[in-house]
Amino acid sequence: QVQLVESGGGLVQPGGSLRLSCTASGNIFSINTMGWYRQTPGKERELVARIFRSMNTNYADSVKGRFTISRDNTKNTVYLQMNSLKPEDTAVYYCRQAVLVASVWGDYWGQGTQVTVSS
Repeated sequence: QVQLVESGGGLVQPGGSLRLSCTASGNIFSINTMGWYRQTPGKERELVARIFRSMNTNYADSVKGRFTISRDNTKNTVYLQMNSLKPEDTAVYYCRQAVLVASVWGDYWGQGTQVTVSS
């Protein structure tokens, strides 16, 4: 059993910053790709950023230059530093991790954390 717990969401003014964290716990042998996704009502969940075990990263075009994804493998944690936030960044943010448990790779999601950008 693996659990992902997210934190760091909230209300921020346009131009402000937030840092999201997502920590995995359980009988974890290894974690490969870690990522952040977001979703707004009526829309599909979309990739925001992901980081591979090699530390290579991908970003959605809409967040390039403003968001930074990082990871701490010793803590099974992925971070998303969000700067210069815009109202269109408002969404529920979900983390996703590819986790190896008992020789089986699984795809796990966090419960989501609300980010609201508004004045």
